[in-house]
Amino acid sequence: MKYLRASVTIFVLLVSLLAVVGEEDKPKKSKGDFNHGGHGGDHGGDFNNGGHGGDHGGDFNNGGHGGDHGGLQSDFYRDSCPALENIVQSIVWGRVRKDPTMPAKLLRLHYHDCFVRGCDASILIDPVNGDNTTEKNAIPNRTIGGYDVIDLIKTVLGQFCPGTDVSCADIVALAARDAVSFQFRKPMWDVFMGRRDGTVSNATEALRDLPSAGSNYATLRNLFARFNLDETDLVALSGAHTIGVTHCPLVFRRLYNFSGKNDTDPALNPDYANKLKEICPPPVNPATRVELDFESSRNFDSNYFSGLTLNRGTLTSDAALLTDPEAKSLVESYQDFDTFKKAFAISMVKMGSIGVLTGNQGEIRKNCRVINQNNV
Repeated sequence: MKYLRASVTIFVLLVSLLAVVGEEDKPKKSKGDFNHGGHGGDHGGDFNNGGHGGDHGGDFNNGGHGGDHGGLQSDFYRDSCPALENIVQSIVWGRVRKDPTMPAKLLRLHYHDCFVRGCDASILIDPVNGDNTTEKNAIPNRTIGGYDVIDLIKTVLGQFCPGTDVSCADIVALAARDAVSFQFRKPMWDVFMGRRDGTVSNATEALRDLPSAGSNYATLRNLFARFNLDETDLVALSGAHTIGVTHCPLVFRRLYNFSGKNDTDPALNPDYANKLKEICPPPVNPATRVELDFESSRNFDSNYFSGLTLNRGTLTSDAALLTDPEAKSLVESYQDFDTFKKAFAISMVKMGSIGVLTGNQGEIRKNCRVINQNNV
């Protein structure tokens, strides 16, 4: 009888989750879909560049079959948790419908995780005994959100796939993909899985490895190169700022004391500088948000790059993309959304493979916020 009650509970939970996806959320044929092998037109809902390997439910294939994904697999949970991607998508899309800032939050969470110790979910680990030394307490990570979504997914998967350990790192990667994909109503890139969770989280490493808002181009290029990401990846992934926000302290120097002489960065469009000054007047308010894509921060589009060509990059690190000839050429080409979305999808797959733990490395956390030895 207890097993019957448990089965009924799980069934009801599944129905409630899938009900989150309304008619307006169901996959649609769209010319805005990410497609690496075509021209963004109608492909009947099956985007696959490497052959016809079956129905991918409206997603596309990054041409990655046979490529190096750090030991990750596209069908890692095929037998152990076949409903995994549907469950994650249902939860994430439901949250995005309620909170349109969630795509930026979950995308940033994934990015900040991968750039420190690789994509191992170490950013999720809470400090022990209030020591404030884990990654999430590092200054660049203190404004990150979306942790509660990861917790919810982990809990629900424990109900739907009992006995199956889906790693927190894989959940983060899937959640980021699905949050961005909500706008297009179908998965926008493949997520290869099999990541395991790290057992170390260090705030000092986050400060060292995450680029700052004031980074110049050489610093950015060298940092990305450490993770086998090239200049195309650097510029494409910078396009994530099309749905991002920052805060006034990170633009204040550009506006009021760029060279130490109470001046404004001459590389900043004067009209845009005045708009930013209206948002961020002195004295600086650390809580005031600034859109990185001033005119369309809720839409994943190519407007960020169009703004850059007009010297409307909000951060110094944005403007830095115009200081290198190759990067500037990429910025100009990514004004075309089809070109940008293809490059972004390829770079997201590459980023998702940074430093992954597989096999017997690391662990699969029972609670994404706590390493297993402390989960008592």
